[in-house]
Amino acid sequence: MILVWRIYEKPIPDGFKILVDRLWPRGIGKDQIDYWAKEIAPSDVLRKWFSHDPKKWEEFIEKYKKELEENGKLSDFIKIIKEKENTIFLYSSKEKNYNNANALKIIIESML
Repeated sequence: MILVWRIYEKPIPDGFKILVDRLWPRGIGKDQIDYWAKEIAPSDVLRKWFSHDPKKWEEFIEKYKKELEENGKLSDFIKIIKEKENTIFLYSSKEKNYNNANALKIIIESML
């Protein structure tokens, strides 16, 4: 099971905690996550283009999926998720619906 959670909302549920942002969130200690998947996060260009715009959501998911498919780290990332019973994708954005963690969950679940 994959859960998406904003890293600043406490308490974070139990599970394997993966930070899926490219940038480290301010004020968060490294002891609060189990794995930082910065190589899986959207590129800076894609992230800035999307800018949490709901009108770009579907296209963002498609572009993000293409980036992931071209990323040599994706298969290792999927292995990590498969090994864990509960995985939590942590993100720092204030946007709760249209963010890279939710997009990643949609993409990964379609691949599992």
